[in-house]
Amino acid sequence: MSRAFVKEQDDKPAIDELPERPQSPHPNYITPKGYAQLQERCQVLLKQRSALAADADDPLATQQLKQVERDLRYFQGRLERAIVVDPTTQPAGEVHFGAGVSVRDENGEAHEFTIVGEDEADAAKGKVSWDSPLAHAMIGARVGDNVVWKRPAGDLGLEIIAIRYARD
Repeated sequence: MSRAFVKEQDDKPAIDELPERPQSPHPNYITPKGYAQLQERCQVLLKQRSALAADADDPLATQQLKQVERDLRYFQGRLERAIVVDPTTQPAGEVHFGAGVSVRDENGEAHEFTIVGEDEADAAKGKVSWDSPLAHAMIGARVGDNVVWKRPAGDLGLEIIAIRYARD
């Protein structure tokens, strides 16, 4: 008998099962604004889940529902592990979580960075994770200090020009 007619084993995972999104092993430090964004993301996913669950006969909706439920579990886990840090409580004269930092690199170019939580990080907007090499280089520094940013492209010296904490 040909193998083409043999039934597959039922204990094999379905090919359409989605793996869980892994949670970071680091503490989930987050700004109040970032916490609100996570809550909003969960609300959007809850609405999507309700809409997709109502269309249970549609295979595409069923597949999308699995993805939404997986993402919802992920973001709810991020919220449960969140440690909200109010930037306004940080020492004003040093770089810490939530700081907006103006630097000048060794080539004379100015840059602006804000140290935020992993969920808030967006390099294109100058928002860097507190656990990034750049943030590690700057944390604890004061205006006038020189730090070294250890990058894959090579080390880059930075001078801390200004430190500010948002008061929103």
